[in-house]
Amino acid sequence: MKSLTSEQINHFKTFIDNHSFFLIAGHKEPDGDCISSCLGMAALLAKCNKEYQLLSAGPFKRQEIRNKESLFTADMQFLTESERKQTGLIILDCSELSRLGDINGDFKGLDTFIVDHHKTADCSDPTTAIIDPTSPATACLVQMLYEGIIGTLDEKTAKTLFFGLATDSGYFRFLTDNSAEVFKNTARLVEAGANPRTTYDEITSGKPFLTRKLLGVTLDHAERYFNGKLIVTFETMEDTRRYGADGRDSDALYQLLLAIDGVEAVVFVRQETENSCTAGFRSKDSVDVSAIAASFGGGGHKNASGMSVEGKLHTLIPEICKRFARVLS
Repeated sequence: MKSLTSEQINHFKTFIDNHSFFLIAGHKEPDGDCISSCLGMAALLAKCNKEYQLLSAGPFKRQEIRNKESLFTADMQFLTESERKQTGLIILDCSELSRLGDINGDFKGLDTFIVDHHKTADCSDPTTAIIDPTSPATACLVQMLYEGIIGTLDEKTAKTLFFGLATDSGYFRFLTDNSAEVFKNTARLVEAGANPRTTYDEITSGKPFLTRKLLGVTLDHAERYFNGKLIVTFETMEDTRRYGADGRDSDALYQLLLAIDGVEAVVFVRQETENSCTAGFRSKDSVDVSAIAASFGGGGHKNASGMSVEGKLHTLIPEICKRFARVLS
């Protein structure tokens, strides 16, 4: 991970100074990093005596972030034309307006600044975006902005940002060889009051019993391709009806399947409606699943990506396998 430059920090500070009110928004179906980044940004703006509104289209499917749902809304407050001119939109953990989901309001024409760490993020103007795929979490970028503009983190913000880093890095399992800077930043979070043990419990505890049953079903659905290099599994709408959508634990599924000898990538496809699916991609080392997700209109990181697409399981899975054949055969 690279440290933010003084120029990047100054660009963002200028953006803050030039607006009196801010809309803070992350991607739909938020995860821990998305929510923590938004809350960390809210803390930064509060220190700058700026007003803000936290926006999220939800749904808050993940058990570990359910207690934060009440802090967000999908309804943008009404702004007059003069107020809109003084309003800044800060997009966190994604770079496209379409990824924000169904927010009741109009983002058109608002001055926008993007802070993201996804490889597939798209914004070329360094004065209106900080995009760093070497960062393991957007929360790390928010931490450096906070420290660069405000100074030492308070305990609440440190705990919030540590949570975001921990969730998106798989509690540091996904870090690469060049991670010294990550741990330097993490040390400052812990010094400010973040607790690694209680954060781990917060992330991993409280799973509903039926999620364990659903985990067994998706493991039973798993099939191997390309001499065991790829494993694909799925969840049908009947599986969802039987075991529920609350507290799904796909992270545990990926971890179990990636631990199998010879596996280089894992795909988990879920039939969300009669005519639409979501899919998650995870990989080891050199397999770039973000490129495959992007070919379906999705995106993400080299080793962790996702997509939403129209289709059915029986036709989508063979098509996904065709894309993987180019890199795993």
